[in-house]
Amino acid sequence: MSDSESINPESINAETGSVVAGNVVDCHAPHFGPLAQLAGEWEGTKGVDFSFHHADDTLGDTDYRETITFKPFGPVDNGTQHLYGLDYKMAAWRIGEDIPFHTEVGYWLWCGGLRHVMRGFVIPRGSVILAGGEVEPDATSFTLRATADSDMYGICSNPHLFEHARCIDYVLNMSVNGDELTYDEVAVLQMTELDEPYEHTDRNTLKRIAHYELPPCAT
Repeated sequence: MSDSESINPESINAETGSVVAGNVVDCHAPHFGPLAQLAGEWEGTKGVDFSFHHADDTLGDTDYRETITFKPFGPVDNGTQHLYGLDYKMAAWRIGEDIPFHTEVGYWLWCGGLRHVMRGFVIPRGSVILAGGEVEPDATSFTLRATADSDMYGICSNPHLFEHARCIDYVLNMSVNGDELTYDEVAVLQMTELDEPYEHTDRNTLKRIAHYELPPCAT
């Protein structure tokens, strides 16, 4: 399918997997804030990863394709704090390969009281990031950040990564326009092979291939 062709994603109940009649989902449910527009399944083939390549000890680009799944859930209550969220999974493949070179699992959360979006995820290299930021409920673009020295939105690494490839800063910029999602993210890494920290970057544009039905607001 070319970029100019339209996509009519199916609407799916995230719990049962059944297709929702009418293919109509409310992408402006206020209890999900800006996360409402992300619910669904996404695919993109225009990813570019700039990173350190250990095979030849150089920095360079890698083209990749990617899938992301955002399954809605909630509410989750922390006393008087009420959160709605998205169960998050992603995988990325180098172009022409069948085995992912990068995967992530975690949660995206919306706190209407704080007007914060949070993205907590685990990378199976032994790294965990909780990024967040203040976002307007109807925003279609936002920025989330985490730093290694923060007790709130922070970064944890296993001992090997801490010594040899420590992530000290992370910034995500994301925009959603209907059924198109664009992001660019920067992870600043301190590596033993390099004299100075460098910016590991990823960017991609994805198309929604399925919507997920949002659960109702708890009363």
